[in-house]
Amino acid sequence: MTPSPMTAHSLTGKRRIAFAALVGDDDVPGLLTLLRSLALSNPGVCEDFIVLHGGAGLPPASVDRVHALHPRVELRPAGTGSRRDAFRIRDYDTVLRDYDTVIVLDPRTVVQGDLGALLRLREGVVAFTPGDTLVIQRDHAERDPEPGGEAPVSDSEDDRSTYELSDAELHAAYLALNGTPHHDLIVHYGTPHVARTGDVESARRVALAHIGAGEFQEAADLLGSVRIPVNEAWPHEVYGHALMSLSRYEEAEAQLLLATAAPKRAATAFARLAQIAWIHGDDATAQRHAVNGLSADPTHRGARQMRGRTTGAPGGVPGPREGAAEDQLAHVAYYMPQQGNAGDKLLPESVRLTFGPDTGPRRWHSIHAHRLFDEAALERVNARRGLVIGGGGLFIPDTAPNGNSAWQWNVPDALLDRIDVPVLVYAVGFNAFDGQSYRRERFNASLRRLVERSAFFGLRNHGSIEKVRALLPAGLHEKVRFQPCPTTVTRQLVEGWTDPAQRENTILINAAYDRAGLRFGHDYGHFLAELAKAIRVLGGRAEVKCVAHSLDDERIAFDLRREHGISLPVIPMYDSGNDGIRDVYARTKLVIGMRGHAGMIPFGCGTPIISLISHPKMAYFLADIERPEWGVSVHDKNLGAVLTERALGLLDDHAASVADVHGRQRELWKVTQTNAAELRAILGTTTETPAGSPAG
Repeated sequence: MTPSPMTAHSLTGKRRIAFAALVGDDDVPGLLTLLRSLALSNPGVCEDFIVLHGGAGLPPASVDRVHALHPRVELRPAGTGSRRDAFRIRDYDTVLRDYDTVIVLDPRTVVQGDLGALLRLREGVVAFTPGDTLVIQRDHAERDPEPGGEAPVSDSEDDRSTYELSDAELHAAYLALNGTPHHDLIVHYGTPHVARTGDVESARRVALAHIGAGEFQEAADLLGSVRIPVNEAWPHEVYGHALMSLSRYEEAEAQLLLATAAPKRAATAFARLAQIAWIHGDDATAQRHAVNGLSADPTHRGARQMRGRTTGAPGGVPGPREGAAEDQLAHVAYYMPQQGNAGDKLLPESVRLTFGPDTGPRRWHSIHAHRLFDEAALERVNARRGLVIGGGGLFIPDTAPNGNSAWQWNVPDALLDRIDVPVLVYAVGFNAFDGQSYRRERFNASLRRLVERSAFFGLRNHGSIEKVRALLPAGLHEKVRFQPCPTTVTRQLVEGWTDPAQRENTILINAAYDRAGLRFGHDYGHFLAELAKAIRVLGGRAEVKCVAHSLDDERIAFDLRREHGISLPVIPMYDSGNDGIRDVYARTKLVIGMRGHAGMIPFGCGTPIISLISHPKMAYFLADIERPEWGVSVHDKNLGAVLTERALGLLDDHAASVADVHGRQRELWKVTQTNAAELRAILGTTTETPAGSPAG
């Protein structure tokens, strides 16, 4: 069941959008003005901008000026050589080969308003006035243009004069805008602006954009380059956030303590101080900081979570009543607190079940991945029989960032090298989104060390295997093998499992909103409308409910009611224990989910699934089980119809659909059993086996 390599775009179906302009030699001044107007009128938009030019190309000085105004400009030769020719769509063939939607702008015009309506267009070839403003869909490029009315552009000389600005004036104007800027633009304009002016507020805003993209070193460098007054709390807090994300904890504490002096920033600063203390194993100090944060703002979510994490057993990890060290395996995982993500909550127990039926502290010593792996932790691990790392998408750059590994386990290289018991990496996933990147050098070095040190290195899908192997020297490729997520074989692992005699007549829908821009791009409104179409039809066959893995997942219910008048009951899965999570998914007829574990968990419970694909990992899993038709992209232009057809197909012969799930699951179980035999040999045991007997 090895899929062929695919790009992230081909897996998620996310639309590729570009602006384009056909530029002659005398159009360069107009192009520069157009680019300034685009940034200032649409500060949250930064798609690729393709400049088409004939002949020998633009002069080097002009090229430099164009690049200075837009971070994602590409110059290409035009097919016909001059924009003065009569307009032809084939002038843009070179762009349409690489993009799904191309928005053509005339360099003699300026953008005066929101281009959102043009960015959301998905059908046909639509021509707007004034100028040669055009929206071309690659699949429809052979159609004749249809009129689209007026675009928010102007060819007036008075309007053009508004954007005749120097670079310094443009940078200052962009930084003065309200609203959410695009990361690429605020970095492109803000970095030279801060270097020129030393403005602390601008530095804070640019640094915050860097942090949002996982660029913690860049954020720290920028804020470190300006003098932050003692009483400027917000920049100190952002600087502290960047520093703690690089594991420069003492420096971070100093910045965050300064930030606690301002009432508006105190709660966030105290929550980060609590997190630093917790990372270092100091629960008492962490709780004190969390309580101080709640005193400043009783509603602060981060402070409340840190107080809960340090009340009783830290992080939901089992307490001190453990078995003898020589009888235990150490287990590095993300131990989700109560009201945390339901999928991550279930994962540690699911991993443990593959090693035997006892998942408690008698057989397992828990190590939270996000806590600093220090000398004391190393000593505890080396006293155990082995170290298991997994499961879940631990290879992700911006969940609990740290400077030691650049992935979720906060482990310095020197301590990783001194682990002297077998290291077993089990069902870990490479979870980067389409368009998301790692701090490559640090991550690559840590990853290579981990693979070299591991006695077993199993990733949960072949897509992750392909990504990780590409980062390793060829000699390590064969160490990286397939180990399905244990949630996908739940029926085989849970002792005494019985399939439900009768299922509830329900369909559960899950949507995810973390990193929404990477998931939806400009297509969220389209996704919501198409999902509403499907729900209206499917509601005639079964009761449709929203299942929320995390609190933020409930947004789908609010948006559907507000935008489309559809009210769905909400199941707060984040409040459920592991047995409750499995029970809900085992008793429903169909799950339509966007989160990875809103597909893998119900599948493991024997329930048919359809994945709403907004992340490559969803397609990776479906490729592994050879059922790509069980997924539909959130960007699919016919999402509602496709989703309805596939859902009804699974419901029409539900018994056959369930049997198909069981058959696919058996293939994953075979892999798990084969790996279990190897793991027993590594650990020198003969009695431990996966907990359950095959459920069929």
